[in-house]
Amino acid sequence: MVSFDQDIAIRHIAANGHQATVSLGTMAFACSIGPAGITYSKSEGDGATPAGHWPMRYVMYRADRVARPITGLPVERILPDSGWCDDPASPDYNKPVGLPYGYGHEKLWRDDHLYDLIVVLGHNDSPVVRGKGSAVFMHVRHPDGSATQGCIALRQDHLRHVLARSGPDTVLHIG
Repeated sequence: MVSFDQDIAIRHIAANGHQATVSLGTMAFACSIGPAGITYSKSEGDGATPAGHWPMRYVMYRADRVARPITGLPVERILPDSGWCDDPASPDYNKPVGLPYGYGHEKLWRDDHLYDLIVVLGHNDSPVVRGKGSAVFMHVRHPDGSATQGCIALRQDHLRHVLARSGPDTVLHIG
């Protein structure tokens, strides 16, 4: 039987703004967070990563670019018409949508490699509160380590290591 970690922690390194550390057991990996750091009062577009305890819901990946991740989480493919609604005026706010879509959204099928592997976190999804933040993912880090828009980003090999230790009861602790 495979054993999964139930707790993964993200700690902010305040002196470096958008730099943080993901702790998994005795291992630690550098990660990027939003340029506004970590907040306990998340708002749409604030550039902050939300503090709290967020379940890891499922994984999405670009099958044309990367191998299916090994994980105990549910896994879905990202398709060319995959999107995520980030518009508080939409009835689909903070939910996956098909493109084209008439409200504000993010394209998940990107030219860069940041969304080649995405973990959908349970932030603001049960229930969804309009304006309290959307599309908070754990995804691939930019090669230069730059800030995210509020997500958590790791090198792809580190993200795959985290996923291999993650299952249906794994919770990401940010703060």
